[in-house]
Amino acid sequence: MKTFEGKVLFLDRNDINTDEIIPAKYLTESTKIALKPYTLEDLNIDGFNPKKDIEGKSVIITRENFGCGSSREHAPWALEVNGINAVLAVNYARIFRQNMFNCGMVAIELSKETIEKLFNDYKGKDTFVSIDINSQKITVEANGKKETISFNVDGFDKALVLAGGWVDFADKKY
Repeated sequence: MKTFEGKVLFLDRNDINTDEIIPAKYLTESTKIALKPYTLEDLNIDGFNPKKDIEGKSVIITRENFGCGSSREHAPWALEVNGINAVLAVNYARIFRQNMFNCGMVAIELSKETIEKLFNDYKGKDTFVSIDINSQKITVEANGKKETISFNVDGFDKALVLAGGWVDFADKKY
């Protein structure tokens, strides 16, 4: 099972699509690791520089409809090879969300109010998040402030994460 903790990359925008997560021109790459330098290179958010801002981050906090656009496993793979195994958002494109869980990663949905509070309280700070998939609790810390947030992941998606993804889940079950 992957770990779900680390420094946060705040992406303050709705509707970040899979072409912005990994541009389509790189889908011919034959390995996941080949996607690494191109992750989020087409994402246009004021002040965001993928060459500087992704390094050392493990969790993304963003707004609504993350992963919309074309359905492809490459988008979660590009995040994964950069060490990002968790995304916290209001909601996701259905296929992207499932691809995250199929890869043994987490795509956690939080209320719009909770996401707004996280941006207001932590954006611009050196923020650390720890996610406990078993207890379904998120701990957020920055500048001496610490809070815990509950979330819900259904049983099957939780089983996928605990197994390490769909392939490992299937190997154990079938």
